[in-house]
Amino acid sequence: MSHNSFGHLFRVTSWGESHGPAIGGVVDGCPPGLRLSEADIQPFLDRRRPGQSRFTTQRREPDQVRILSGVFEGRTTGTPISLLIENADQRSKDYGDIADRYRPGHADWAYEAKYGLRDPRGGGRSSARETAVRVAAGAVARLVLGETVRIRGALVRIGRHAIDEARWNWDEVDRNPFFCPDPGTVPVWEDYLDGVRKAGSSVGAVIALEATGVPPGLGAPLYGKLDADLAGALMGINAVKAVEIGAGFEAATLTGEDNADPMRMRDGAVRFESNHAGGILGGISTGQPVLARFAVKPTSSILTPVPSVTRDGAEIEVATRGRHDPCVGIRAVPVGEAMLACVLADHLLRHRGQNGGRRDRQAGA
Repeated sequence: MSHNSFGHLFRVTSWGESHGPAIGGVVDGCPPGLRLSEADIQPFLDRRRPGQSRFTTQRREPDQVRILSGVFEGRTTGTPISLLIENADQRSKDYGDIADRYRPGHADWAYEAKYGLRDPRGGGRSSARETAVRVAAGAVARLVLGETVRIRGALVRIGRHAIDEARWNWDEVDRNPFFCPDPGTVPVWEDYLDGVRKAGSSVGAVIALEATGVPPGLGAPLYGKLDADLAGALMGINAVKAVEIGAGFEAATLTGEDNADPMRMRDGAVRFESNHAGGILGGISTGQPVLARFAVKPTSSILTPVPSVTRDGAEIEVATRGRHDPCVGIRAVPVGEAMLACVLADHLLRHRGQNGGRRDRQAGA
């Protein structure tokens, strides 16, 4: 199987399956001399870790990361950084009765159509368990970006219930189990998801991402567009079905003058008066906050029976047992942050490689 890597100069390769002994990855291209230890990575994995509330899967994984290479005496060496995360709570027997059945909404049928076989235990390679590796790689990417770039994400919609954006408070994100920036919406989501879970169903979600402090000039005007790479990275997250940059689909409802981001000179530098472009113009960062949103579909593993077929062509109904998220989008917040960090780190290194230390005087880079 190919296509297990992403990025160019900052490149991440992941390996492992949901119910194998471990998952892991290799981060290649990280510059030497950065301070790095497991303690720099673990807090981000802890945010994604399952079993932290009744609103996520009850699979109990400590997700303790080990650095196997690429670090000497607390600093990166410039060589590949190998990361290992052991799987501690597999229950493969939960999937014994679906080995010959295709779960609707899952990759089961498509995977087998492509490869001629599949691992039914939790989805195998196509499981969202693999995203733990991306989160670990994202922690390394944040070190490459430095402290001036700040990346954060929030859950802004679960099912039909969206937050009140007038009450947005980033400080609230880590104070509730939903990464919700609006404290008033938290009890609404609690009641709603309790009902969804008891009904044996699931719902989708929308996640918003923001990166501030991104320097202007990252990206390229044609086949290396920053927004195109970011959209591809976010679409590559399990269960993601849509991505918006800046105003996104809303831009189609605006006039040219409304959608334009006016520019003025302030303190000798170009400043924008709005940010419908999401911090990216012509595929190149503008120095404004990079803004993106992505939509996650409802978890496909549900207790409610759904019509399907077997490998032999028999028509059946499938109800998936086991431990599953009633809303997988909740734990997608730190995954989205990680993918944004990896894309920005890759483009920062590309920019340095092409432009060296050149600084754009007018843009204030």
